[in-house]
Order: sequence, then C-alpha cells, then structure tokens
Amino acid sequence: MKQNVFDILEARGFIKQTVYKDDLYAMLGERPVTFYCGFDPTADSLHIGHVIPLMAASLMQKSGHNPILLVGGGTAMIGDPSNRNDMRKMMTKETIADNVSKIKPQLERFVSFEGEHAARIVNNADWLCNLNYIDFLRDYGAYLSVNKMLTADCFKTRLEKGLSFLEFNYMPMQAYDFLRLFTDYNCELEIGGNDQWSNILAGADFIRRVAHKDAYALTCSLLETKDGKKMGKTQKGALWLDPEKTAPYEMFQFFRNVDDEEVENCLKLLTFVELDEIAALCAHRDERMNAAKKRLAYEVVKLIHGEHAANDALNKAQAAFEGANTEMPAVDITADGNTPIVDIMTAVKVCSSKSEARRLIEGGGVRIDDKKVERVDARLCEFTSGSEFVLNKGKKTKLKVRV
Repeated sequence: MKQNVFDILEARGFIKQTVYKDDLYAMLGERPVTFYCGFDPTADSLHIGHVIPLMAASLMQKSGHNPILLVGGGTAMIGDPSNRNDMRKMMTKETIADNVSKIKPQLERFVSFEGEHAARIVNNADWLCNLNYIDFLRDYGAYLSVNKMLTADCFKTRLEKGLSFLEFNYMPMQAYDFLRLFTDYNCELEIGGNDQWSNILAGADFIRRVAHKDAYALTCSLLETKDGKKMGKTQKGALWLDPEKTAPYEMFQFFRNVDDEEVENCLKLLTFVELDEIAALCAHRDERMNAAKKRLAYEVVKLIHGEHAANDALNKAQAAFEGANTEMPAVDITADGNTPIVDIMTAVKVCSSKSEARRLIEGGGVRIDDKKVERVDARLCEFTSGSEFVLNKGKKTKLKVRV
C-alpha cells in the first residue's frame, strides 16, 4: 500500500499547523487531492524560503496528488501585511507582470507539468483584476467576520503601526482565490509557509461558509535556525533562486557553512535525500559533519540550478579549500600596484563598502595569497607584483583576482 503523503511530510518536518487533521489524513490516503500553493510576485525572483512549500508540493505530487501553483499577480497589487512593520511599496502592473514572467520558470523546476497528476500554473490577476467590488461585497461580505480577521496573527504587527484598508483587503482576496480554485478545479487544500497560517485558514473557512463543503489548510515549517531566526540571509540579502542575483557557488557556500545543528533539518526540507541516509550523514557531530554539509550544498544547488551548476560549484569549492585553485571563482578588475586593498575588496564585491573592508582588515580577516593585510591603507604592490592573486576574506571566502 502506498504511504500516505501526510506521513512523509510529517517525518521530514514539513507540517507545522493544520485543521481537521484526521479528515485530511484520511482524504490524502484515499484518493488524489487537488491542492494549491500561492506565491506573490513581489520581486523578480523567488528566494530560498519559497523552496520549502515547493518541496512539499513536489512530494505531494509524487504521492499522486494534483498541484496548482498560483502566482499572485492580483494580490501583489495589494500587498500581504503578514509580519510587516510597514506597508509594502506599491508596484506597477508592468513590474508585477514582469516579475510573474520571471518566477514561472523557477516554479517549473519543482513539479511536473506532464502525466496523470500534471501541475498547472494560474495567475489570480485573471479573476481579481476584473472583480466587481460591489458584487463581491454583496455576494461574500456577510461570510467574512471583521472581528475574526482582526484577531489574525498576520494583522497584529500592522495594527500596532496602523493597518490600512488596502492591506485589510488582502485576506479576503486570498480567501476568494481559494474559493475560485475550489469552484473551477475542485481544489480542496491550500498549503504554504507557516507565516501564512491566518490567510490560509481564512480561505478554508470561507469555502465552508460559502459553499458548505469541506476545505483544508496546512502550513509548512519556515527555514529557521534553532533559535527561531530566519535562515537564508547573506550580507548581500536573501538567497535568491535567480543565478544572476545569487550565484550557484554562493548558494553552495552558504549551505556548506551552515551550523552543524541546522544540517539535518535542511537536508529533510530542501533535498530528496532519503531519511535513513540523512540519519547516517548526521550521526556524528564532529568533523564528519562536513560530508553532510557538502552533500546538502550539492543537493540544494542541483535542485535549483541543475546538475551542471552543482558540479561546477562543488569543483570550485574543492579547488578553493581542498587543493589547487585552478577552478576557484575568479573575477577580473581594473587595478594596479597602487590600488588600495579596500578598493579591491569592494570592486570584487566581497564587501559592500570600504568601511566594511577596513573593519575586516582591522580584525585580521584579510589575506592576499598567504600574506595578512595588517593596515587599512595597504596597497596591492605590498603583496604581489603579479597580475593574479588570491584574495582571502575570513575562512570561508576565497577569490582569484585577475588584474
């Protein structure tokens, strides 16, 4: 008998919250279920946090269920107030449309659009942008409780600062999305990150009130450290899925250097490595954990960017930290012997500013080849007369620089 996908998701640590758990469990074990997961195009790329619900969608599809990936071209015009201290910047329709076009290919890496349980992509702009507001209020306003909405976690922070009526409409719009997908595609389940719990729950409740039918909500764990902080942030910002915004090698290095206690959770949530293999990889909390980190980094880059990019990132990492530097990441710059090291560091983008470069030098974290840079006013000629050298920033960043 085929394993219930609920058990698979639970064993890998995906499931954070759900409602009517027993009914949902039975339904997922009895027949194919159409479900959806939504992504607002607030940027021109998804980031690593989006990968967790996409992985859940992939596992559900592999278990015989039918995914719908919703791109929020309509809801992005309002802006989700969840966990926000301020109102989101409004984007033009043209910007949103451009973001949608760039996000769609990233979604397609995670689910199959062929076969018996083929996924589909929909855009809620198709129905929200032409929605008559008066008709919406007359048809559905009585089913939406303002008192209940105001108790939702997604509004708490914004209520303290001042919640706009524009933002207040986000939850009804997302609830209407679920109703439309329920009506048009018999979609019975919405999944998403746990920060979306209030919105997802509102949609399931909306269907039960309007259609008098069962609908379900399930949220996934967020990518967090053990102390509850969000993972996936670098000095440059989010870990983007777009290779132009976050290079595959940079993503590889991020996961190659996560804390030991995060490795097992990341392997479960961000890769398809089997659980028994994950347990074996993470069995020893010593130097052997490096093999698990390397496997994690390789699998994440392979999933997002493909096998070629993963192999390339692995080769560069091994060259930089385990042997010859022929495959080390390299960059060409315009400089000469009199160029200050701080200028070189900002030019090759290992630092975002000269002040950051100076702090690193003062802290003893910068070397040119094997020579430590000890003065903030040091110049390149003090370390090499060649046209190529290795810039070391701390223990984790090595870069071949060609002048």
